[in-house]
Amino acid sequence: MKLVFLGTGTSQGVPMLGCTCAVCASPDPRDKRLRTSVALFVRDKVWVIDTGPDFRYQALRARLPTVDAVLFTHAHKDHTAGLDDVRPYNYLQEKRIPLFGDSRTLTQIRMEYAYAFDGPPYPGIPQLTLFEIESYAPFTLHGVEVHPFWVWHYKLPVLGFRIGGLVYVTDASAIPDESWPYLEGAEVLVLNALRKEPHISHFHLEAALEVVARARPQQAYFIHISHLMGRHAEVQATLPPKVYLAYDGLEVVVPNTT
Repeated sequence: MKLVFLGTGTSQGVPMLGCTCAVCASPDPRDKRLRTSVALFVRDKVWVIDTGPDFRYQALRARLPTVDAVLFTHAHKDHTAGLDDVRPYNYLQEKRIPLFGDSRTLTQIRMEYAYAFDGPPYPGIPQLTLFEIESYAPFTLHGVEVHPFWVWHYKLPVLGFRIGGLVYVTDASAIPDESWPYLEGAEVLVLNALRKEPHISHFHLEAALEVVARARPQQAYFIHISHLMGRHAEVQATLPPKVYLAYDGLEVVVPNTT
């Protein structure tokens, strides 16, 4: 399985509008972060986790040939606002795109994209099929087992995913005891790390490093990064071995997909 980081930024992206700080003004392309999303090349399929407001440009930049499924972590707009842009894939693939999320997320999507679900079909609307999933209830997608589990985003439950050797967690501030087994022994752990200072609804850098130390993955990549984290090169130089700040466009091979 190949993991492609489509975006690694927080809800406001980096650079942030109106900001002239050293990170937002940085010429380093690794400091340019679109809203967090990833693509998974699984066998001959492409899965996307979350379709934020930058999804169209992300798909163009990564040259995604297809979108065969979308997995949603939660319903916040920085993770769902680009869903309408799957429409060209409906046309090219001549089929509906399955969406997987918990009941709260799918209810929100059905409301925000009511034109795709309610009333008579209209030419050009996104062709979507909703599949409700639950934490700790694995399901099979294109012959690959997906294990959803939940984490806390302050008081909001958010889905993480274990797919073979990959563990994907975003927008987390705490991991419940029953979810820890899903993080342990991963080949690649993807985890949010917002900034250096503590935050009420996201792991900050120290807390994310504590999760890595407990889970002990072979490699860890931090995402959902704000400009308050600091410049990519400077922060990366302080991290332990095999722990990385992810950046937009980064590709990582995850050997075990079954």
